[in-house]
Amino acid sequence: MCPIYLNFHRVTFSLIAAVISVTVACSGTKPLEVERGTEYNDSYHRDEDGHPELRLTAMGFLNETDIGVITVTADIENRSLVYRHLDGKTSADIEMAITIVGREGMRYIETFTETKTIENEVYGPLIFANVTRFEKDIEVPPGRYVVYFSITDKASDSETIREVTTTVPDPGEEIVDLTSIQLFAKFPDKPEKDFEPITTYNVSTQNDSLRFVVQVANNRPGEPLLLRSRLIRFDSDTTSARWASQPDYSVSSLPYRGIDYRDEENVEQTQRILDQTGIVMIEFNYERPERGNYRFEVAAEHADGEEEILRGRDFSVKGENFPRVESPRELAEPLVYLMNEKDYEKMMAIKDPDKLKEAVDRFWLENVGSMNRAKEVIYRYYERVEEANRQFTNFKEGWKTDRGMIYILFGPPVRIERYLNAQHWLGSAETRDRRYNFMFRRTRIPSDHYPFDNYILQRNQAYHTYQYQQVQLWLTGRILNATM
Repeated sequence: MCPIYLNFHRVTFSLIAAVISVTVACSGTKPLEVERGTEYNDSYHRDEDGHPELRLTAMGFLNETDIGVITVTADIENRSLVYRHLDGKTSADIEMAITIVGREGMRYIETFTETKTIENEVYGPLIFANVTRFEKDIEVPPGRYVVYFSITDKASDSETIREVTTTVPDPGEEIVDLTSIQLFAKFPDKPEKDFEPITTYNVSTQNDSLRFVVQVANNRPGEPLLLRSRLIRFDSDTTSARWASQPDYSVSSLPYRGIDYRDEENVEQTQRILDQTGIVMIEFNYERPERGNYRFEVAAEHADGEEEILRGRDFSVKGENFPRVESPRELAEPLVYLMNEKDYEKMMAIKDPDKLKEAVDRFWLENVGSMNRAKEVIYRYYERVEEANRQFTNFKEGWKTDRGMIYILFGPPVRIERYLNAQHWLGSAETRDRRYNFMFRRTRIPSDHYPFDNYILQRNQAYHTYQYQQVQLWLTGRILNATM
């Protein structure tokens, strides 16, 4: 039997039966399985510099001829590779390998290896801003699988491995099943492109439309299937880090908790009865929501309510060019760490992008003085902002986190001492030098239900002088001659 393709476009129903919780399961309800992309691991390890940055997603489904297929999509950050320069060209050689293993008894399925050269005539921002995408369809029998994707930089011999799980439904079993939900997005400035798979938790505001795709297996003849979906927004912290000398956050505060999965808002809800028997591929299309943390959720059950299948796809809408900072507002927002509250609010009240860019430029030039020196300071500051986004992002942008703030102002630590729920950053060889000595404590151990590393700085009034002095180094341009 061939899959049937359905398409839902922002159809809202006011009456939906019950609210589904990730932590509560009624009798006959399978636990909610959530896909989140591959960006949660704390990747800030100074001893692992040079390892390729890799993001991965995979979707299992049945094609039009009932053949099982896993579509593997991997994004490789060009900036993380080692390049060679020859005859006016810049290139990097990588080796990629895919291994697919069945979860039942860990049955070996297939290994695929390919060597690829990333080549560009220009060395610099253009090549570093790009992402190399790798996509491959691999045929497999129905079942549950673990997909391993490895990439090796041939120049440094450094390897990165990511893994995801996926399911291919079985058309021969009289069961109800849902595949994992895949997220796709559309860029309005790329009319030649259709919806592209999103391999990460983070979605850019450049994407004007989102598409969620799930395949439903309804293999019980004569039994209609109730399909419910909803788009949920979670209450989460979006504030920038406060000064290191201010009081610690209360354990009940949102910045401490980070994201509250109990405080949810239904943005869109739909429900539909599927009378078709067989494999159904369904697309749900939405306008891209405002910034925040979301979950798209699908539930399927027969009318008798015997069994309910739950699937989810979590995502967060962040800045236009995330993790890069390019637009006037993206350049202005991180100045919160260098400006007093009144001046910062005045700058952020500017709505016109051109005027806001003028205000940002004026801020740097008036403080640093020299045009050439200001350019160097600007480059260093926003380089750290972008790196903070890459290393410390969780439910909010990395530059807004406590670790991001310290990284931007003080630079990378000389050494990090890691404990079960803490990180001790040492910025100088003298471990008792409090100026560059920061302790971060994790508010909660990551789990399937809370996959974030939320580290909070242990604040102290003594940090006021140190942070003020560091800010002055930035404002005067003397940061160019200083070390952490």
